[in-house]
Amino acid sequence: MSRTTRTQTRRTALATAGVLGGVVLALAVPTMAGAHVGVSPDELAPGDHGVLTFSFSHGCDNSPTTALRITMPDGLASVAPTMDGDWSIEVERGDDGLVSAVTYTALTPVPNDLRGAVSMSVGLDESTPDTLAFPVVQECVEGATEWTQLAANGEDPHSLDAPAPVVSVTSAPAGDHGEHGATGAAEEDAASSAADPFAVVLGAGGLAAGVAALVVAVLALRRRA
Repeated sequence: MSRTTRTQTRRTALATAGVLGGVVLALAVPTMAGAHVGVSPDELAPGDHGVLTFSFSHGCDNSPTTALRITMPDGLASVAPTMDGDWSIEVERGDDGLVSAVTYTALTPVPNDLRGAVSMSVGLDESTPDTLAFPVVQECVEGATEWTQLAANGEDPHSLDAPAPVVSVTSAPAGDHGEHGATGAAEEDAASSAADPFAVVLGAGGLAAGVAALVVAVLALRRRA
C-alpha cells in the first residue's frame, strides 16, 4: 500500500469516526437531558382533589431504580398513597399528623429505560399556595439522584440539572385536570426530550460536527487527487 493510499485511508477512517461520534451524541444527549422524575397532572385547582402520578424512565447513571422518596410540600390538606402490587409503601407523618413524606420501594428494581410510576391522591384547600414542589430522592442499585432543584424567577426549568416535580395551583376547572391526568403521564414521557430545546440544540450540534468532519475529509481527498 502506497503512502498516499494509507493517508487517504486514515482520513476516511477519521471522517467516519467523526460522523459516528456526532450521531451518537445527537441520540444520547436528548436522552440524558430528558431523564427526570415528572408529575401528572401538573395543574390543580384550589380546593381540588386529584391523583398525582410521579413517573420516570431512567435510573441513576443507568443503574436500576429501587425506591422513590417524595417529600410533601406545605399546603396539602390530605395525602393518600395508592396501593400498588409492584411497590411497598412507607408513610412518614409530621407532628401535626399530616403526611410529610412517602417512600415507594420497588419489589423488583426498575431497569433503565423502562417506565416506572407511583401515584397518590392529594387534597388542596383554599389556602394552598400557587406552586407545590415535590422534592424526590430516586434511589438505585448503585447511587441516588436528588430531584430537588427549583427554578428561580425567570429561570428556565429545563436548564436545571435535577428539577423537582412541580404542580401549579390555578383557577382552571377541575374537569380539565381530570382529563389530562388520564393520559398526561404517558404523553409527558413521550414528549419530554422533544420539548426540551436544550437537548435538541445539543443533539443537532453533535450531528453537525460529524457531518463537518466528513466534508473536511472529502475536500482533502479531492485536493490530493
